[in-house]
Amino acid sequence: MGGKKQRRYRSLVKSHGLATFQVSVGETDLFVTADRDFTREVRDAVVRYRRPIEAYIAINPVFRDSLIPLEEDPLAPRIVRQMLWAGQRCGVGPMASVAGAISEFVGQDLLARSREVIVENGGDVYMRSTRELRVAVYAGSSPLSLEIGISIGPHRMPLGVCTSSGTVGHSRSLGRADAVCVLSKSATLADAAATAVGNRVRCKGDIEEGLGRAREIEGVEGVLIVVGDAVGVWGDVELVRIQPVR
Repeated sequence: MGGKKQRRYRSLVKSHGLATFQVSVGETDLFVTADRDFTREVRDAVVRYRRPIEAYIAINPVFRDSLIPLEEDPLAPRIVRQMLWAGQRCGVGPMASVAGAISEFVGQDLLARSREVIVENGGDVYMRSTRELRVAVYAGSSPLSLEIGISIGPHRMPLGVCTSSGTVGHSRSLGRADAVCVLSKSATLADAAATAVGNRVRCKGDIEEGLGRAREIEGVEGVLIVVGDAVGVWGDVELVRIQPVR
């Protein structure tokens, strides 16, 4: 979900006394919730993880462009290896997981500094909290957009919650789902899996096929698919109604 217009959902975040701040570096645009303002530390982390991806692409341009999995590279930087692994497990190109990977790696760095950590990168979230969180699902023009969400208890975290869309933003999807939201311990995997599932969903009649694809991916804990006014759910997903903001 790219672009400032699509990211108005950030105004709905309830911080409950925590600090919220935004960090943008190149194409990476993070919205972070933490115990206090860690803007400098987060910016340093984003640069630290973007740099090896950019350097690897400069040597291996296929890493950026491939829509299919690439072979493992034991000599690649750690974040690149994680993206290659996620692409292989989900049957997609490694860049399908880049937003989730940056959220996860930056979020893991913050865990040493903050009890509460939520790192959102264009709809791809890595989170750890001591309280229940409700994640609203942004689904473009669907009447369910920001009306439904997923409740996540603290016992499930850290957790990745990543969303792909064939109708909103800059997600590279072969499908037409308004939203495919995937839950996994790995945000890198969740991001790749959301793309893999979304590629299967072009209309309401494809929702079952999309749920079946999610079940096939090891490490996926649950999935929510929204197409227009239709919803499909599989796995450990607790749906909740989001209180509308007027």
